[in-house]
Amino acid sequence: MKRFFAFLSIIIAVQVTAYSQEEPKDFTPGGKPLALIFTSFHTEFTDNSNLHAFEITRAYLGYEYRFSREWYARVVLDAEDPRAGRHQFSAFLKNAYVQYSKGGFSAYFGMIATTQFKVSENIWGYRYIEESYQDLYDFNSSADLGVNIEYQFSDFISADFSLVNGEGYRQMQSDDLLRPGAGITLTPGSNITARIYADYMGKDVKQQSLATFIAWTGETFIAGAEYNYQHNVDMVEGHHMYGPSLFATYLPSESLKVFGRYDRLNSSTPAGENLPWQIEDDGQMVIAGIEYNPVKGVKLAPNFRLWNPEEKLSANVYSLFLNVELKF
Repeated sequence: MKRFFAFLSIIIAVQVTAYSQEEPKDFTPGGKPLALIFTSFHTEFTDNSNLHAFEITRAYLGYEYRFSREWYARVVLDAEDPRAGRHQFSAFLKNAYVQYSKGGFSAYFGMIATTQFKVSENIWGYRYIEESYQDLYDFNSSADLGVNIEYQFSDFISADFSLVNGEGYRQMQSDDLLRPGAGITLTPGSNITARIYADYMGKDVKQQSLATFIAWTGETFIAGAEYNYQHNVDMVEGHHMYGPSLFATYLPSESLKVFGRYDRLNSSTPAGENLPWQIEDDGQMVIAGIEYNPVKGVKLAPNFRLWNPEEKLSANVYSLFLNVELKF
């Protein structure tokens, strides 16, 4: 591990030295506040009951500052309702990092965005409606303390390597384990994106993750598919989870989108057991809806959702949502 940090320091030093120069006269350092709010109303139906709720599920409040064309910093506070609709808000430091970028090289240090599902989440594009597959089913956290380096070798290929605590942004450092990970992103054409990512953490029992993703992004149609597998979840021998996610978006106009998504989450059956280890969380999800963008910074999305649990004694859950994103 010491060799890695020494190697990383050399890379950053070489990049900074190679590109250090006086800023062009037309550049002015500066920053700006940022805010992103997710709110919704939904009605949920099961066999025996129904629930109605207004929610503010998340509010990101922060500030970003650009010191130069190469140096940038960002801090974001995440106020979230971990049990949506029950008014138990908690605030966490979601981002607090410094970034250096020049040419095809970028380095991030601090409380950074993780890279395991960043590409798929960006192309999915409806984070205010629902998290992407890996985030939703806890394959990884969307942010963590650590370092990440990326390099764009060409228009066709880029690679990234990260070393993080592995505990997410809700916890800082409760053990001495680290989670190294690496990914490769391919863009063989202007409309095609493919990515593979792997990481691991642990000592005697190692948790290992594999994420694969491919997408088509056209002017009027977007489609993506991913398959994810995690071996020895939470470093428990024999506890594995896996499954696919498929999504598509049709854009009939600049302000209107029609979208749909299908997820399936499965878990393994440990040796000597009769049922999967997390059968209460396994199942299939379907989302279908419309997004309307009336003005810049406002998105409205009425949508329907179905959760079909793997547990045979559990009833299907049907929901109607109106999700709203406010960005300013």
